[in-house]
Amino acid sequence: MAAETPAAPAERAHLRDLVRERKDELGLSYEKLAAQCIDPETGQQAIKGSWLHRLLTGLAVQPPDLPMLRGIAKGIRLPLGVIQDAAAAEFFGIDIEWSASGEARALVARADRLTPTQRQQLLRLIDSFAPPE
Repeated sequence: MAAETPAAPAERAHLRDLVRERKDELGLSYEKLAAQCIDPETGQQAIKGSWLHRLLTGLAVQPPDLPMLRGIAKGIRLPLGVIQDAAAAEFFGIDIEWSASGEARALVARADRLTPTQRQQLLRLIDSFAPPE
């Protein structure tokens, strides 16, 4: 029977917190967790146990690239978007805000299909209902 994939955390967390929590929940050593962090696109192990150890003990690490993030997502069984948001908070101080309903994410995803003029019109319409602070 396959293990269930946990739900994404409700609140934003730093990457080290997510990885530490999932490592403990899964009962894995650094090396065993690293062995599960396989980039699904390349099939290669994406991180080393020593990198995980440094991350979780607060030592300096190189920010992860996309293959590493994909591998971590697979290894700790969380959605890639959650891992990307946590890495952005951890390494770059970026805190992404999304609406609780998910509608903002859907609107952003569709924005690329609009012309620049349409995007400006939409922004003016949004500002008329909810002016920027």
